[in-house]
Parts: sequence; C-alpha cells; structure tokens
Amino acid sequence: MANQHKHKQRVIRGIPDDLVEQFDAAARAAGGDRSSITRALWEHWLQVPGAEAPPRPTTDTPPAEG
Repeated sequence: MANQHKHKQRVIRGIPDDLVEQFDAAARAAGGDRSSITRALWEHWLQVPGAEAPPRPTTDTPPAEG
C-alpha cells in the first residue's frame, strides 16, 4: 500500500517548533533527516552493537533560542 510506514509512528512532545526547524535543517545538511538522526541517537545512546553517533551539525548552525 502507498504511504504505509514500515514501523509505527512515534510522537515526541514538548519540542518547540523553532528547535524542530533547526534540527531538520541540520539533519538535511548532514545528509539525513529527522528520523534517521533520531534513530542513530537512540541506538548510540543504548549502545547497540555497531551503532555510531550521528554527525553533529557544523558550528555555523545557530543555537536554539532559550
């Protein structure tokens, strides 16, 4: 079926829109997307064998407003 996801979608609440926009831009600049970077972070944090931390954005990405 078209538009059917392989995995169940998850929702993460409490993240401001401006932070999501910055994250999406940084993920695209690193050659990924929100899902791929988030999954890599989870796998790295859980110490899944072979998992590596995803690349961090360059320092020219502005910091989140506070």
